[in-house]
Amino acid sequence: MRRSAVVLAITASVMVVEILSGYAFNSMALLADGWHMGTHTLAIGITVFAYYYAKKHATNQAFALGSWKVEILGGYTSAILLLVIAVAMAIESIERLIHPKNIEYEYAIAIAFIGLIVNAICALLLSHKDGHSHHHHHHRPRNSHSAHHHDLNLRAAYIHVLTDALTSILAIVALLCGLWLGWQWMDAAMGVVGAILVSLWSRSLIRDTGKVLLDREMDGVQIKRKREAIESVLDTFGATQRNIRIWRIGGHEYAAMIEATISDPESCKKNLDLLLAEIKIEVRGLSLNNV
Repeated sequence: MRRSAVVLAITASVMVVEILSGYAFNSMALLADGWHMGTHTLAIGITVFAYYYAKKHATNQAFALGSWKVEILGGYTSAILLLVIAVAMAIESIERLIHPKNIEYEYAIAIAFIGLIVNAICALLLSHKDGHSHHHHHHRPRNSHSAHHHDLNLRAAYIHVLTDALTSILAIVALLCGLWLGWQWMDAAMGVVGAILVSLWSRSLIRDTGKVLLDREMDGVQIKRKREAIESVLDTFGATQRNIRIWRIGGHEYAAMIEATISDPESCKKNLDLLLAEIKIEVRGLSLNNV
């Protein structure tokens, strides 16, 4: 959350500079980069708020399985904003292709380079992992943050910064082509290219966060292993008509609902420790009935 807050402050500052410069120098690539960064400022703000809200409500009993999904919701919202950004970039760039404007290349290139440097710094901040390992096996709090590749909220902020860096690079290439080769159309064309790439990243993030929000991660490797472990233990109980549902409730935390017909429930109670040790799932509620 702290790193995201630092990136938010940096991004907001550069956003203002790029937007004002884009209008002043008539650069579509630079202006698109600035507005692009502006919407990313909002998206990263959502990232920070999601972390804050999840932490504040970590012990709130109104959240049956913890507040971790607030962070995923933040990532999903950011992904939607990415898609809006892509559409806006494409529309504005096509308009500039039809109605080109004069560009003050030297000033625009300088500002674009500044934007690229800032985005590189922000990307390094967000990609930095904590120094301690997350691979120990004792119980983790429900809302502990996972590694970067598991933290979809952080991944959303990271992708926003990367798309900023991408549009800065495209802006620099377009402006240099316009300055050296007289290809003024490159400025708007690069805006279209950037819009396509941003939409692809957005689609990927919407898919991944949406699966978590809808508990559709049933095909994951970790869940498959847990399911096999549960099946193995239930076999020792002679269980039939079993129904096993597993879903993620945190970066490395899972919840499970195990429903099965067991002919000798007393045996199950006696061997319950075996089941819990094998599947490594903390029990928050348990009901054994002789069906």
